[in-house]
Amino acid sequence: LVLLFLFKKFKIMNIIYFNPDELRADTLGCYGHPLVKTPNIDRLAARGTLFEKCFVQHTVCSPSRCSFMTGWYPHTRGHRSLWHLLQPDEPNTLKYLKQNGYQVHYLGKNDLLSNEAVDDCIDVLYPQMPNWSHERRYDDPAHPGFMSMLCKPVEGEHADYHRVQAAVEFIRGWRAGDKPFMLFLGQVLPHCPYTAPEPWYSMYSPENIPPLLAESIENAPSFHRWIKEYRRLNECRDELEQIMAVYLGMVSYVDHMFGMLLDALDESAAADNTTVFFFSDHGDWAGDRGLIEKWPSALDDRLVHVPLIIAAPGGKAGHRVAEPVELFDIAPTVAALTDTPLRHSQYGHDLTSQLNGEPGDPDRAVFAEGGYDQNTDIACFEHIG
Repeated sequence: LVLLFLFKKFKIMNIIYFNPDELRADTLGCYGHPLVKTPNIDRLAARGTLFEKCFVQHTVCSPSRCSFMTGWYPHTRGHRSLWHLLQPDEPNTLKYLKQNGYQVHYLGKNDLLSNEAVDDCIDVLYPQMPNWSHERRYDDPAHPGFMSMLCKPVEGEHADYHRVQAAVEFIRGWRAGDKPFMLFLGQVLPHCPYTAPEPWYSMYSPENIPPLLAESIENAPSFHRWIKEYRRLNECRDELEQIMAVYLGMVSYVDHMFGMLLDALDESAAADNTTVFFFSDHGDWAGDRGLIEKWPSALDDRLVHVPLIIAAPGGKAGHRVAEPVELFDIAPTVAALTDTPLRHSQYGHDLTSQLNGEPGDPDRAVFAEGGYDQNTDIACFEHIG
């Protein structure tokens, strides 16, 4: 606690966000998955605090990211779609930290800031890198698996890998006395299409994965049918276990890259004054319920329940918080860790007491919201009838 107080007093608490896209909580070893190998994510949990029940505010990338950077629900300023990003007049964690003397480094996927807001929020914006050139597992459009997002193994490394390498280089070069930094790694994986390089692509056999959630549920929303018909998933049910197996391989590939970052941090001058946040923006069905990807008004646990692991210097190691939290709680938590005042009303809760070993609030309710443009939904699926 004394160490944490000193870091806050002198404002040298560096912050790292490692933010995979579309990674659900139940597919990590430290969250209880019986098969998947995630040793590096698990070691972050062993040295910090794991929040067992963290829920997102929306199940699509941009609304979720706008929420966790502001502490706002999507409806607060209408951030309900992929295209309504944070504007220059809107507060967010990156902007606050930059104003508080932090050097903000941004690598990877945006889905957060409008072009007009970038300069006020980011000091070093790393160039975008091309992702994999993937090849569908079935190249015949007549094949029922053509629209399933399942692809063949890919050659080489993903752009995420090169982004982590750039982050590693920066961390190794940081020295005591340099400006404190905020390093945001907006990763793409394990977002579909479902593919990975070997050995991760074939790491898990479809025969060994736990049973998928049943396809039929009482009073299932109509978009279940739309997704299945549009993607022809009812015609390729045998592929669903393969999709999940590849998805788990993608998760292990994410873990491998995260391990590169942790190793570099452990060997650097920043090791003892950097808080690492590991979390995702939403989940992915990946074959459960006979579905793939996500949907903007779906609110089941496979999509709204995400990992949140925070390891802070001086915090309690191996702590697990069973009480529910919301993903946008990271906004006030970073503000508290870095002694950065928030100058707007927001709805998140400061989690620093949990980082020091306290339980959460057993009476807390958490909220997620959905919805999209009805005309867009109809346009996408009007041919189904």
